[in-house]
Amino acid sequence: MTTALLSTADELHARVRTGRRAVVMTMGALHEGHATLIRTAREIAGPGGEVVVTVFVNPLQFGAGEDLDRYPRTLEADLKLAEQAGADAVFAPSVDEVYPGGEPQVRISAGPMGERLEGASRPGHFDGVLTVVAKLLHLTRPDMALFGQKDAQQLALIRRMVRDLNFGVEIVAVPTVREEDGLALSSRNRYLSPDERRTALTLSHALFTGRDRHAAQEALRARALEVPTTHARAEALSAIGESRAAADAHAVATAAPGGPAAVRAAARQALDEGARLDPPLQLDYLALVDPSDFSEIGDGFTGEAVLAVAARVGTTRLIDNLPLTFGSLGAAS
Repeated sequence: MTTALLSTADELHARVRTGRRAVVMTMGALHEGHATLIRTAREIAGPGGEVVVTVFVNPLQFGAGEDLDRYPRTLEADLKLAEQAGADAVFAPSVDEVYPGGEPQVRISAGPMGERLEGASRPGHFDGVLTVVAKLLHLTRPDMALFGQKDAQQLALIRRMVRDLNFGVEIVAVPTVREEDGLALSSRNRYLSPDERRTALTLSHALFTGRDRHAAQEALRARALEVPTTHARAEALSAIGESRAAADAHAVATAAPGGPAAVRAAARQALDEGARLDPPLQLDYLALVDPSDFSEIGDGFTGEAVLAVAARVGTTRLIDNLPLTFGSLGAAS
């Protein structure tokens, strides 16, 4: 397969479409996480469909002091990776092509959800994201668009925009791709020195610690609920090695199913350890939120949730998250 490199919407629109078009939107500096998105798009579109990868560094989503100028631009390597992953075309427009009248006066507002977490740390960021996503959806005219779950808040806002504004496109989420040591793949990882990279592992370690604490709670809760509330209950728990602490598990689990507070505490302990490393982890936020609006969940919450973290290591800002399920719907995802 030879992947076409296109720079204008007219070139893209001139292509003959015989099946469904799947779009993967990127800012370039492609890595294995992007390749996974492209391969997934290829599978969904099928041999008769078309996969288009956009490469565009969007100035609207960079705030003052952020890394617009130093953001890596590696179009030749991006084209090669996209081709190997199965893309039919790479659409790499100029800023003038996307914003022909200069910075747009009319933009999409991300609303209250866009002001939380990442939005609070980077004011206006999600307005810029949604504006360019809307523009690229119009320019590429896909049947579906694929986005990674690593940018969980961005994914939630895009889904909300598509629903609220009646975009005729399917949004497909693809799980986060990680390196062997657990670090979530990101174009910004290349900025990390070896020592900074070791500190950066604190993010995924904290998430995994919170997830494991949650899984242990859910397992203990389920086991406690299975044992009859009689004198034989304590004996049965002791027999499986849980001792007196496990005999009290039923009351604990009933009082706080799933234990969001305990999950936060376990993750924060790991982050506190990262703050003592050299170089230290500088925490921006740790949050356990409802993915429908990214508000913090309480101890009575049941359903899908996202454990999210953002921090700086040196001059590099990183984000990561894990999905969890609380209460009656089961244990960790």
